[in-house]
Amino acid sequence: MSELTPAVSPVTPVTPDNRREQVGWYFYDWANSAFSTTVVSVFLGPYLTAVAKAAADANGFIHPLGFAMVADGLFPFVVSLSVVLQVLFLPVLGAIADYSNRKKQLMGFFAYIGAFATTALYFVEGTNYWLGGALFVIANLTFGAAIVFYNAFLPEIAEPDQRDRVSSHGWALGYLGGGILLLLNLIFVQFLAEPLGISTGLAVRISLASAGLWWAAFSIIPLTRLRNRRSARALPAGTNYVKVGFRQLGHTLRQLPQYPRGMLFLIAYLFYNDGIQTVIALAAQFGSEELGLGTSSLIQLILMVQFVAFGGALLFNVLAERMGVKKAIMLSLVIWVCTTSYTYAFVTSQVQFFVVGAAIGVVLGGSQALSRSLFSHMIPKGREAEYFSLYEVSERGTSWLGPMLWFAALQFTGSYRLAVLSVSIFFIIGLVLLSLVDVRRAIMEVGNEPPANV
Repeated sequence: MSELTPAVSPVTPVTPDNRREQVGWYFYDWANSAFSTTVVSVFLGPYLTAVAKAAADANGFIHPLGFAMVADGLFPFVVSLSVVLQVLFLPVLGAIADYSNRKKQLMGFFAYIGAFATTALYFVEGTNYWLGGALFVIANLTFGAAIVFYNAFLPEIAEPDQRDRVSSHGWALGYLGGGILLLLNLIFVQFLAEPLGISTGLAVRISLASAGLWWAAFSIIPLTRLRNRRSARALPAGTNYVKVGFRQLGHTLRQLPQYPRGMLFLIAYLFYNDGIQTVIALAAQFGSEELGLGTSSLIQLILMVQFVAFGGALLFNVLAERMGVKKAIMLSLVIWVCTTSYTYAFVTSQVQFFVVGAAIGVVLGGSQALSRSLFSHMIPKGREAEYFSLYEVSERGTSWLGPMLWFAALQFTGSYRLAVLSVSIFFIIGLVLLSLVDVRRAIMEVGNEPPANV
């Protein structure tokens, strides 16, 4: 065995009903989803843009590190920067986790850095846009890192035939938790802050901090219940974990062609998940610019999608049990194509847009949860964090493709409807590629036993 190959024994086996640990695992989705909803989706973008505009010169530019930047571009810039850093660092961190067998410690380390950085957003006010940008980059980078280690626990806490259920329950609880905190924060900002004598700016800062506190508090549950299955490994003489991580990553990348069917699934996921992320990021722009919906209506839509997605994740677990997980994912992609096409051709009112939002909510959690559980079967034993880092990178590293096509359609046609329709190509390509994946052989080629319902 190469010194770069993580040891796979001795390992504490997965018990047939490891309920306590699974429930603890669910709660990390509940914990960190507050960051995605309250911070990323709703509050930080407009607030950080307002802070940057307050610091801008007469021409509307800010000058971080001496570079001129339009104030409106700060939030998209820090989002992009944090994603680039994830692409660079996550695979190495995954390799380090698998080599050291310290997934739990690394998950907790990055989760709490992210939670504390998020809580510190409370101190962003006035013109200190640089503090808000730096804190967000730290928070979003560590959010992605902790997710890698969190996902890597799935093959260890659930038997193959349990993973669709466990993954779906995790996604469902995440949507529920994120939706509940967002709802509480919206009630606070819109209805309670003014009667209490709290300014809107301070109310937003309190809401941002609440997401960090929520993340930190509920992370205690998984960190007290999850356990490392393998003993920590000693480093070879004259090296360190960073060097070993890079060497291990190179070793894995050279091995990937040995698993062509797993690679094909990862490519299919890259395409259809890019479509999903584009819809999540830009659907509100369609509602605002094409349909003329106000901010309050768009926030109501975000809340509705969160709570519908809770039920959708559970529904698609049932469908996976009955028709197989691959067919269930393919069904979700067909629905994605239908919703984008229907929006292009027929949606002209708020009611119709909310109906489409409900349909998206149904498939949103299901397609993501089942993709995670299916990929977990295609990972060689002892390489969970490293392969899930590649999975995370395939999600984030190409997240610019969909928005680029969206804006290209908008640039050349001026039509938001064609921009929406253009996204369907990602679902179609992903659907075609997924149909070509022999998932049973993909699972067996890494030495795992296929579950009954793939």
